[in-house]
Amino acid sequence: MASVQLSGTGLDAATAARRGLAFVDGLRLSPSALKVPSTGACGFSLHRRCFRGLVVKAATVIAPKYTSIKPLGDRVLVKIKSSEEKTTGGIFLPSTAQSKPQGGEVVAIGEGRTIGKNKVEIGVQTGTQIVYSKYSGTELEFGGSNHLILKEDDIVGILETDDVKDLKPLNDRVLLKIAEAEEKTAGGLLLTEATKEKPSFGTVIAIGPGPLDEQGSRKPLPVTPGNTVLHSKYAGNEFKSSDGTDYIVLRASDIMAILS
Repeated sequence: MASVQLSGTGLDAATAARRGLAFVDGLRLSPSALKVPSTGACGFSLHRRCFRGLVVKAATVIAPKYTSIKPLGDRVLVKIKSSEEKTTGGIFLPSTAQSKPQGGEVVAIGEGRTIGKNKVEIGVQTGTQIVYSKYSGTELEFGGSNHLILKEDDIVGILETDDVKDLKPLNDRVLLKIAEAEEKTAGGLLLTEATKEKPSFGTVIAIGPGPLDEQGSRKPLPVTPGNTVLHSKYAGNEFKSSDGTDYIVLRASDIMAILS
């Protein structure tokens, strides 16, 4: 390996340039000292071959000696559904194109939480099929399966069928059927798919029981099924039903107005 030569003598920049040396505040460095030597494909020069076989797991792996997990407080343990390997048309998807699941089965629940003087139990039971927010919770690899431990408030709703239109929202969540994008401009020009503006309004399909107040009682939501509402543009979690209809689940606080 090339050595780094250090000198305390007063060497100016002009002299260093004539001698082919790098000049840094009086330190004399040989040119070879500034080069990183190549030590093969997996040395200092990183080569793509170095990454072959490298597997990075985002999930926390629970050792086999632990046979059960008991969530605390208002947390819930969910067994995640596997990713879709095919499209509805039967085309196999590569792992990079498989959508991240947002649903699973509740396998364990915490004891709930205390609000004021009231004890509030978890709103779902073991065995319930749920949908949760996309980036919530902590992933676990437990018992050979992928799990997620999350707070009850991260649960979007209960889904007992395979169609999102049957979703039962929880807490302050609202299920909306998204309005279709405009096909034409006000002047009559046809819009392509790329130029269609994403709608920010839709029809309320179902609502949750409402959020909890400081005493642990439910507060009713300001909207009812059938309302057409305007919502924040980038709020909520979007889903597509089996017939291709677009839905969104968001918090009631993300609804800005009722249209009539």
